[in-house]
Amino acid sequence: MPRMLDVSDDVRAEIGDEEAARLLAGENAPGSYDCTSCRTQGDSEQERTSTVLFIGDETAVLAFAHATCLPSQVVQVTEEQLQGAVRSITGDSMTGDERPAEALPEQAVLGVTSGLVMLGGKLHPALVVEPTGRITRPGTTGGSGDDFLPLLIEQGFMPVSRLTEVPPVLHGWSVLLAMGQLHAILQPGTGGTSPLAWWQAHQPLQVTESWRAAANKHQQVLLFAAPVGSIGRQPREDLLRNALDKAAANGQLVASAMPLAGT
Repeated sequence: MPRMLDVSDDVRAEIGDEEAARLLAGENAPGSYDCTSCRTQGDSEQERTSTVLFIGDETAVLAFAHATCLPSQVVQVTEEQLQGAVRSITGDSMTGDERPAEALPEQAVLGVTSGLVMLGGKLHPALVVEPTGRITRPGTTGGSGDDFLPLLIEQGFMPVSRLTEVPPVLHGWSVLLAMGQLHAILQPGTGGTSPLAWWQAHQPLQVTESWRAAANKHQQVLLFAAPVGSIGRQPREDLLRNALDKAAANGQLVASAMPLAGT
């Protein structure tokens, strides 16, 4: 049975057109799978599913994710990360070189979720960013800490203990929306250069009409960020709000407001 798979150009370039065709036809793609982002079950026969290709020095692992969690993309990892994979993929997943994909690497990828958040009696468009793994400072090895929030605080994000008011604007950052789709979160370039993509969708992500309307009304988007395991994939906005409130109470949430770029 054909699968509702998203195969990005980058993934297709790595696995080849024939393998991509087999995946889309359902020959090599599982029906059910464990999402490589939120770790909950998905079904490629019933919902849009992203192909995420992890590439090491010698091997490659093709994993699957809810399209609402991650876009289809290629992620470069070390061979050690592939060999030290944290769990097995269920189903008949195949790597690009036709070897069975037995496990997922512990490689952090930024998952982005959109939703409306009520603050001060008004609905505000929000993006929630949660990595799929622990984030460490560039150049560091080992250790068990997570530097995701400290790194963002150094960039100007503000710690949030309660969701009661709109966070301050983070100047130089912006959210790129084009034709009603989310394309990127931009950060300032170095030395006065053009803005750079802090996060970029390999395939533009759809947002709801109400989210887009709120973004156009406020001309800004609130961005909340939390360490891996703090928020999770929430199917409803009330559950997302509850998860944000809990993360804030636990000191695991930072936020900022960003101008809207595009429409």
